[in-house]
Amino acid sequence: MNLGIEFFKLLIQVLLIVLVSKYLLISLLRALSKTLNLNAKITGNITGIATSVPELLTVSFSALSGLANASAFNILSSNIINTLQYFTSITLNKNVRILKKKNILIDLILVGITIIIPIIIILLGKENDIWIAPVFILLFFVFSKISKINHKNHSENAKGTKSENKENRKNKKIVMVTLQIVGLLVVGLLLFIIGNMLSSTLENLCNIFGISQGLIGVILGFMTSMPELITFFESQKHHKKTKNEEAGVVEATSNLLTSNMMNLFIIQTIGIAIYFFMF
Repeated sequence: MNLGIEFFKLLIQVLLIVLVSKYLLISLLRALSKTLNLNAKITGNITGIATSVPELLTVSFSALSGLANASAFNILSSNIINTLQYFTSITLNKNVRILKKKNILIDLILVGITIIIPIIIILLGKENDIWIAPVFILLFFVFSKISKINHKNHSENAKGTKSENKENRKNKKIVMVTLQIVGLLVVGLLLFIIGNMLSSTLENLCNIFGISQGLIGVILGFMTSMPELITFFESQKHHKKTKNEEAGVVEATSNLLTSNMMNLFIIQTIGIAIYFFMF
């Protein structure tokens, strides 16, 4: 077995996860959001969940392979890289001034906490303790509630355009939503198959070639953060066309916060639980 070949397989498998997430999963979710006429905040939340799928797969299959430390470093590096990418996209789109809005500032404080928490846990060597799981679940709901209240007074009235034939519009909407959901299920199956192959590659790299779990986790964190970078730019570009740049920043910020929350509080919890019950 060749080390170079295993690293090449890792690169291809993670790249496939990123590409499938970007061109299929995120595109389908964007279409579903448009069909349901959702506002920027909710669209950002949905996209944030979607862009966390690569982390869900890499963390879950890392834990199944007994590589719990790789999972922890994957989450930490992903959250840091997501945040750096977010500020890069905001700066390049010349939307820094919008960050002064109170609702966005509060969300960014929560983002900062999603980076501080895993650093503290790793430094204490507690990243695999099962007691962290219920705490993380509780924090997820607390953060979600704070963000919801934070945006309550800034919500957009996203109302659909009137149609002369309401029945026609309703039937078309049902068909579109059904097709989009079926598409999401197919994409989910495809991602699972790729993730299963990734699990075998990770196990080979760590157990046969002795590659550090920390290094593997950082590499995975960098590669699985690519979908977020794409969506940060895409959300601002999308709303710039409608001359509503603030909505673009709200969507990108919601994407960042939801992605970081999913990574730390939900996906890391899944990784901890898998490792605890399997090993």
